[in-house]
Amino acid sequence: MAELVRKQHVDAYVGFHAFGLQESDDADLPVPFPDDFNLDAFLSTHPGRLDITSGGHTHTAAVAVEVWDGPPAAPDPAGWDEQAEAEFASTSGEVAVWSMHTGRTDSLIRLAYAGGSWRVRVSCAGRAAAAALSEGEGTGHGVERYLVQFWPARS
Repeated sequence: MAELVRKQHVDAYVGFHAFGLQESDDADLPVPFPDDFNLDAFLSTHPGRLDITSGGHTHTAAVAVEVWDGPPAAPDPAGWDEQAEAEFASTSGEVAVWSMHTGRTDSLIRLAYAGGSWRVRVSCAGRAAAAALSEGEGTGHGVERYLVQFWPARS
């Protein structure tokens, strides 16, 4: 059974319905955030980068990040609006949070103390509430929630 190695919470500043998680050592990435962002997919990828599409236009999403030593049990889909999985490679072991509005934020997610290949599952709740907020008041904090789970990819 997989064990939780680390858990942290970060804020994601959503702008234009989007935010990203990108390899912290991003100098050599072929497609840096937000180039070629796919707004039609909940989760899309580029090398060293995860693009996440939000239900709301402009707000701050609450993101819980978990790092596991193996594949964690999938969260009950009934509690989430969207779920998707992808591959992710990191050369540094750290991931930066990116915003369409502000670019790279100060938030860093530590996966490990060295690079490696990972699987990631992203789950989201509160998409309709974030969309309604965007059409009404405009901004909010924590209305849309994410759970991002990383675990080592096995060859």
